[in-house]
Amino acid sequence: MILELADISIQPGQNAAFEEAIERGLKTVIAHAKGFEGFKVNRGIESPQRYILQIFWTTLEDHTVGFRGSPAFAEWRAIVGPFFASPPVVEHFELVAKSA
Repeated sequence: MILELADISIQPGQNAAFEEAIERGLKTVIAHAKGFEGFKVNRGIESPQRYILQIFWTTLEDHTVGFRGSPAFAEWRAIVGPFFASPPVVEHFELVAKSA
């Protein structure tokens, strides 16, 4: 399993609208992508305009080729993109160890 980690900063005063939009986009667009295995969204406590989005994919290519190369990516960005204060920083990780 691959973890996509997106560090997202949104425009001030948009938390409620962004949270609705990101959940809607995840459930109606990304959840239908090949290789999608789940997601988590966390809001910063010290920096409430900062969010960490975690999406779990079966393979790296499910995200980088399959999803990003599909029309669904544009649909996703149309839902969440207007809230971004700057482009998200996105990286991928593989599991090394975990708790029971």
